[in-house]
Amino acid sequence: MKNRAHNPAYAFVLCYAAMVCIAIAVNLMPIFLTTLRADLGGRAGLTGEQLGRISALTFAGLVGGILFTGPLADRWGGKLFSILGTLLIGVGLALLGIAPGYSMVLVAVFVMGLGAGILDMVLSPIVAALQPDSRATALNWLHSFYGIGTVVTVLVGTFAVQLGIGWRTISLTLITVPLLVALGFIKVDLPPLISAKAGERTALRDLCRNSSFVAVNAAIFLGGALELGLAQWLPAYAEMSLGYSKWTGSISLLAFSAAMALGRIFAGLVGRRVDSIRLMLGCCWTSVVLFLLACFAPWAAVALASSVAVGLAGSCLWPTTLGVAADRFPQGGATMFGLLAAFGNLGGILMPWLVGVTSDWSSLRLGLATSTACPLLMAFVLLWMQRQPVVDLREGNPVAQAA
Repeated sequence: MKNRAHNPAYAFVLCYAAMVCIAIAVNLMPIFLTTLRADLGGRAGLTGEQLGRISALTFAGLVGGILFTGPLADRWGGKLFSILGTLLIGVGLALLGIAPGYSMVLVAVFVMGLGAGILDMVLSPIVAALQPDSRATALNWLHSFYGIGTVVTVLVGTFAVQLGIGWRTISLTLITVPLLVALGFIKVDLPPLISAKAGERTALRDLCRNSSFVAVNAAIFLGGALELGLAQWLPAYAEMSLGYSKWTGSISLLAFSAAMALGRIFAGLVGRRVDSIRLMLGCCWTSVVLFLLACFAPWAAVALASSVAVGLAGSCLWPTTLGVAADRFPQGGATMFGLLAAFGNLGGILMPWLVGVTSDWSSLRLGLATSTACPLLMAFVLLWMQRQPVVDLREGNPVAQAA
């Protein structure tokens, strides 16, 4: 057990498993949105805004966990918060399993979001510290397991629907996953989040004064909004707007998540050979086209296929943005990753809620169409970043010209 505790490969495996826990916390409820509409809303059913509120509170918990953890993880290390985050996801699943009504569901998803936020903040700097020579590649591999976890979650939820197993029962069954991961983190040693070679952590105020760092936060906000605005509503969109069955709606989220995982694995494989910002720019322009097809194509099959393809095109945006930030600001530490994750998940709060509000006002198709603005604006942010020099914040001098 001692050798395992000091084994970097074992630490990587635990981080990957923790990403699966985040996927469970974020994606379990979207599978059951139409079921929740009927189960918890009475005869009238829950409104689009109420359904959107479930996702919004999940990501409010995420941001709360990130903001709580970021400044503390640099002092106390990643191990404590890895354990705490997985345990909170387990608590949230337990609350879902005993939830008598809509209000308790909101409490449960907030607690799960809190745990997921703590993990989301701490896992990226842990992996960046484990593999400092290829951070963007390592982070794409890490975040591919979010997609893999989503596939597993959707498969479990979809088969549960087909077998008549309720969302409460599934929630209680899934508790074992975060508990086992928490136990694994107890028995592993993790590296410090800032290496001795990097020097002292850059103060947050110095980071926030740097225009490139502000741009990175804007980029990850838009990347999070792009990804999560569609992912949280895709099953409902397939059912309510495209006319597909509940089964097909669930499978569409599964396919979307599989596409995200494959895209991130591919980005990890080519990350050493392709400039990160150029890669993200190509993904942004492709996502704009796919969003327009997904929302306005006259054929349901084309619209659904385009929705799934957004997962492939937009998959690398979040983790590669983290990698760009880690390369440009290597002394940022967990606090920097926390701020980035907070902005990314703020996009996850805003977009699902905005889609729900717009769908109440007009249609779900038009609601999802608002997400097209995310990759479009992100492309312009990246074009600006591409022209900015990389600055050593300790000296205030340019050290390299961005490609």
